[in-house]
Amino acid sequence: MLLAASATLAQDTRSAYLQMFDSDGDGRVSEAEYVAYMSRGFQAMDRNGDGILETDELPGGRGRPITLREYQDNLRRQFHKLDRHHRGYLDAQELTAPPR
Repeated sequence: MLLAASATLAQDTRSAYLQMFDSDGDGRVSEAEYVAYMSRGFQAMDRNGDGILETDELPGGRGRPITLREYQDNLRRQFHKLDRHHRGYLDAQELTAPPR
């Protein structure tokens, strides 16, 4: 019984996480939705709004500067790694799976 409750909670949590990304409400996450949602972190860190995260804007103040385009290219690669079924979208299970 406890195992069934845990499985239900995990599914509900996955579904809620998917809904955060799913801007059109179709129950799946496209590459565009994934990139748009994940880019919010970049935009929050880009304090001067120039489309480049300079060293002082990066967590820990270390690393080389990165442009929004480079960041989004990385997100696209990440999306395709998560899309294990190669359907062009992520379901809740793929979205919450650990990266490979």
